[in-house]
Amino acid sequence: MRQGAVPSQPPKRSVVTPLRSNWSSWQGTALVVGCGGIGQALLQELAPLAPHLHRVGASRRDWRSAASADCQGVDYLPLDLTDDASLERLGASLRDRPPLRLVIHTAGVLHGPGLQPEKRLAQVNRLGLERSFAINAFAPLLLAQAIECCLPGDAPFHFASLSARVGSIGDNQLGGWYAYRAAKAAQNQLLRTLALEWRRRKPQGCVSLLHPGTTATALSAPFQAGVPPGRLFSPQRAATQLLRVLEGLSPERSGGFWAWDGQPIPW
Repeated sequence: MRQGAVPSQPPKRSVVTPLRSNWSSWQGTALVVGCGGIGQALLQELAPLAPHLHRVGASRRDWRSAASADCQGVDYLPLDLTDDASLERLGASLRDRPPLRLVIHTAGVLHGPGLQPEKRLAQVNRLGLERSFAINAFAPLLLAQAIECCLPGDAPFHFASLSARVGSIGDNQLGGWYAYRAAKAAQNQLLRTLALEWRRRKPQGCVSLLHPGTTATALSAPFQAGVPPGRLFSPQRAATQLLRVLEGLSPERSGGFWAWDGQPIPW
């Protein structure tokens, strides 16, 4: 034994151990919304984990021909998360499929034309706030509303959405990024509230908010330079970690905010 080791204190387990979900036997549909880097990787990683779930990716455009991941066996449904009619069409399309057992919302916006994370109050503007809230806060809740009728009433299911550690009010020590922080915090509250409603109406459901860590995608591209070595995840690694966390969650833990390593994040 290494000198100084304390045998009476076993190493801390940092990842939620999958004890309750047995996705290999689940039958139905798995829906991933937002098919960027993490979304595509999730669809790929789900194939061996849940072989009896029909995988569906929903996004603005059909990404499959240009995808770096293997998209064989993945169906595509068009979806504009800012358009109520598009959300209604998604729900109608899914009603003709087997029940939804896994729903993972990955869409998010941090920067783009006319939108950059604010470093100080003077940079905040109404358009940026509205755009950030539309995708980062309102979209996952409106998605849940659109697909609620497609969820099973008598079988376990997961509804998860990507949040971010910067959306934690208790963990905010740096400031800045007003719109993104506030929108993610709003998403956390909205889905926490949804979890409480579904606990009564759909008691076998589990609603989760997930922080994927900094991942090498277009969303984080301008901000990757300062990420410590080993903490910039590939989309495949992020997807594997997120699915491992989800596998270890049960309806009793619905409404939680979890990091990629399975640790809870303060609100």
